[in-house]
Amino acid sequence: MVRAAALEGRSIGEIAAALGTPLPLEPRRAKGFVGTLLERALGADAAAGDGPDFASLAIELKSLPVRGGRPAESTFVCSIRMATADDETWATSRLRRRLARVLFLPVDAASVAPLPERRVAAAVLWSPSPADEALLRGDWEDLMGAIGAGRGGTLTAREGRVLQVRPKAATARVRTVAVGVDGPERTLPLGFYLRATFTGAILAAARRP
Repeated sequence: MVRAAALEGRSIGEIAAALGTPLPLEPRRAKGFVGTLLERALGADAAAGDGPDFASLAIELKSLPVRGGRPAESTFVCSIRMATADDETWATSRLRRRLARVLFLPVDAASVAPLPERRVAAAVLWSPSPADEALLRGDWEDLMGAIGAGRGGTLTAREGRVLQVRPKAATARVRTVAVGVDGPERTLPLGFYLRATFTGAILAAARRP
């Protein structure tokens, strides 16, 4: 948290210069760049793999693009193991592990501000309340149930109250094995995302006295 507080108010350009990291030449690559830059600045474990970004602290790092203090988009949490969706349980799920403790780091995403000038806001260390977990679990069970029943290809981002399922792949040509109505089939990989309204409520609660 001391490291996170030291980043508050600093621009992406300043942080990149301090770490000796060149800024991306193409703005469309800036999103992944900012998250990776902040991971380096905070000392996240580059080899965390399926575990949290800060393994010894069991904390996941999520950068949050914000406009006017509100999240500008949904936040990716984790990919979905499509082939085993019908065998998984909430208690041991990847999503639950990733959201057990999260360091949200808001970053200005105003389109009028060039990438180097965008600044980091105050970090929020969050764990789900019982009410939060009930919402997350309800959505997870509904969405995973649909995927496990072979209906993953028909899910839309409109389903789920605080979670949504969206394609998560480098290109539209990528495929993974999933449960189909008539057996295993190849389909687009999917991932879980937190809705902007949910993360917005987290930031708003942290700002209250």
